[in-house]
Amino acid sequence: MSFALYAGGFAIVICGLIYAAYLLHIPAHWIVVGAVVLLGFGILTGVKATRQKDPAG
Repeated sequence: MSFALYAGGFAIVICGLIYAAYLLHIPAHWIVVGAVVLLGFGILTGVKATRQKDPAG
């Protein structure tokens, strides 16, 4: 699975959560904080899931 595909899916999830938070009338600064935290989490998990394993030799 490529990193771009993983990142694209995670971006869709983040956009959906942002929209849900907007509909729940959560203040904009908390929405931004949550989006930044989720973006960082998405990058970390995406790199971990898609990196190539180093050869043992």
